Amino acid sequence: MSDKTKPDDSSGSSPSAPGWLSLARIAARGIVSLVKPPPAPILINRENTDLPRFISSDTLREVRVPRGQHQTNRWPVLHIGSTPKVDLTTWNLRILGAVEEPKSWNWKEFRSFPASVVAADMHCVTRWSRLDNSWEGVRVAELMKQVRIRPEARFVLIHAEQGYTTNLPIDDFLGDDCLFAWSHDGHPLTPDHGWPLRLVVPRLYAWKSAKWVRGVEFLAEDRPGFWEENGYHNHGDPWLEERFW
Repeated sequence: MSDKTKPDDSSGSSPSAPGWLSLARIAARGIVSLVKPPPAPILINRENTDLPRFISSDTLREVRVPRGQHQTNRWPVLHIGSTPKVDLTTWNLRILGAVEEPKSWNWKEFRSFPASVVAADMHCVTRWSRLDNSWEGVRVAELMKQVRIRPEARFVLIHAEQGYTTNLPIDDFLGDDCLFAWSHDGHPLTPDHGWPLRLVVPRLYAWKSAKWVRGVEFLAEDRPGFWEENGYHNHGDPWLEERFW
């Protein structure tokens, strides 16, 4: 995304960043979407029972909601600016940087890779948590079978529509519960939630799960993404409350 658009389910901008909505304003916009936690866990929608299934380790915690978070049944939409219009006839996903050979796949080619379903929780820096999400797409581990990563690669920079970026340590990116998703709870992603493709990194705050993803750049040295340059924590672990620098 560009510097005028932020992920719908991630945090707000740094209060000190000129011209941007603060975290407090974004949280206020989204609070109407929150409801009291249900008395029992939400059942996961197994939309395609023929696909391999993976479960994020966070869903196995005795306490599922990190400190400072509130559980919701809904999926708040919070973003700055307009939702990008994506043309699948020109869409591609690129792999570049510290790899032996850059890669690029169009939409048809990408959808030909083996798909999986991942059960995972989602935690937004604006303090809501949605449990038992069911994502369908291509796991990062599956896609990386097509890529030869060079030994010096220690980080990734995710590129999305309109110039948005976010950074990750390579170990987080390669997590067995991470995937490029096109479906959520049995339904195709809507444009506001990242259609046609979003990265899902369940064990970090949701701003790291970039919507409208278009590229993965492998790096030897860390390079902060958009929100990381505007006051958000470089790592973003919800269990450590890594919200801001």
